[in-house]
Amino acid sequence: MRKKYIVGIAAVAAATALALSGCSTGRTTSGSGSSSSTSIPKGSLIGVALPAKTSQNWVLAGQDFQSSITKAGFKADIQYADNNTPVPSQQAEINSMITKGAKAIIIGAADGSQLGTQVAQAKKQGITVIAWDRNILNTKNVDYYVAFNNFHVGELQAQALLDGLKKEKGSGPYNVELFAGSPDDANATVFFNGAMSVLKPKIADGTLKVVSGQTTFQKVNTQGWLAQNAQKRMTDLITANYAKGTKLDGVLSPNDTLARAILQATKSAGLANPVVTGQDSETDSIPLIMNGTQYSTIYKDTTLEANAAVDLVSTLSKGGKPKTVNDKTNNYNGTITVPAVELTPVLVTKDNAVAAYKNDPTLEKLATAGQ
Repeated sequence: MRKKYIVGIAAVAAATALALSGCSTGRTTSGSGSSSSTSIPKGSLIGVALPAKTSQNWVLAGQDFQSSITKAGFKADIQYADNNTPVPSQQAEINSMITKGAKAIIIGAADGSQLGTQVAQAKKQGITVIAWDRNILNTKNVDYYVAFNNFHVGELQAQALLDGLKKEKGSGPYNVELFAGSPDDANATVFFNGAMSVLKPKIADGTLKVVSGQTTFQKVNTQGWLAQNAQKRMTDLITANYAKGTKLDGVLSPNDTLARAILQATKSAGLANPVVTGQDSETDSIPLIMNGTQYSTIYKDTTLEANAAVDLVSTLSKGGKPKTVNDKTNNYNGTITVPAVELTPVLVTKDNAVAAYKNDPTLEKLATAGQ
């Protein structure tokens, strides 16, 4: 299990503590009044509704929440959405948590656009609603949002793509393709928008050429974050655009699972390794980064993120009024800008992997073995 953050942990932890303790910064605002008046006595039931176990990080999240909630003196009810029926199963799980008398519900949404009824009911019962990792969309009934700065994740991925192209492929222009996450995940558009804020000027000035012409989220998204969907699309792109010898230099991939699928497609087609980005620091991708197959990933410590949500609950339990980032670019849910505790993601490449993972024994071992 991932226990600690990476280089810079003290600074990040301090920033989180400031957000929770009420120290003001230029980008903070008071938490919603409904949450600050809610009673969450120690020993209360805290519900955690997570998506299906489609990635390694979701599995780690459940373990981290169980530990953190118990240590904080609360009772945990942790549920995962069913892989085959993620939305209705998560809706039912949240309803069950309400019925059980949960005082706070932390939600990693399977589909943030389809939980409006459930969070409205929770608010009617005086329950604090915390969106976790993914925002809950088009509702005012969300008190807080705890997540890494996902717009910045996209910026880091895009810059990594540019840096990797220059390092691995020499001078441009470069032929690239773009991938995004699932349209039912609120984060997917934020990642993509962050990336495109960096890439659009380079596309406009000719540094980058998207050979397929597919540059909108609607064209490049990957339903369900499923590897097979990314691999099929990459194979189709190769057949249509690269089968006659056109060189593919790089691919923007929004996470590690999709990066590996994209690389499998390029390998099967006999293409030289493109520069491919990723996210989540999955154990299967670290060896690929160390041997130069995948260029980069993003490290977002699941333990730190879970702890931040539980620390927020603890602060409210003590009658505190958390200070939170008011960042419309990253935290607007279509109705309100949700008060947020934001954590800082870190870009990882072969060059900094060992140092980056020095407080994570599993990842550090993988990175060290690949030196």
